[in-house]
Amino acid sequence: MNKRALKKALKQSIPILCSYVFISMAYGMLMAENGYPWYVALLASVIVYTGAFQFVLVSLLAGGASLGLVAVTALLMNSRQTFYSLSFVSDFRAMGRRMPYMVYTMTDESFAVNCSLECDDPDRQDVMFYVAILCRIYWLLGTVLGAVVGQSLPFDLTGIDFCMTALFVILLMDQWAHPERRKPALVGGGIAMICLLIFGSGSFMLPALLITSAVLVILNRWEVKQA
Repeated sequence: MNKRALKKALKQSIPILCSYVFISMAYGMLMAENGYPWYVALLASVIVYTGAFQFVLVSLLAGGASLGLVAVTALLMNSRQTFYSLSFVSDFRAMGRRMPYMVYTMTDESFAVNCSLECDDPDRQDVMFYVAILCRIYWLLGTVLGAVVGQSLPFDLTGIDFCMTALFVILLMDQWAHPERRKPALVGGGIAMICLLIFGSGSFMLPALLITSAVLVILNRWEVKQA
């Protein structure tokens, strides 16, 4: 174990800890409110591990949705995470047997942390791996806590799922606070607005992600050549 990398990962993952525990608790509470025991909520988090879709999954399960509908919805909602991994293909390949785990555990939050790591850091890949593990632990812990607490709460939990939207807003604010990290936000936001106007609110996400990923990859390669 690389203790130095683990310390760095702990420091980098503290903001994710503060958000993941409460968001996953909200998810666990919603599962409990819909009559699912804590171990079902935990099992869903172990298998699925995608915060935004897990909140949607609660309503799909409660409404008796078919397996096909659940699968298609999951694919469309989480296609963006496929593109996240494209930015770290070389890093993940160099990590050997850890690569499948890194691809599986890539989330919006771990992606943001990975982007903030220095390219010349000798512990870069180990830090990425430890951050992925820590984030997983945070989410599973919060899920169990929320499910257990949710079974005993006497009041309505309507609106608690807004915490996921709040998390994305906080991530954007954190990225905007660093001028050198604003380019991805500006590119993604601009392309998303254009795709929204062209494809409409129900179909803009996938083309926006494809175009944004392509543009960022091209810009990154151009900057590397210029350096």
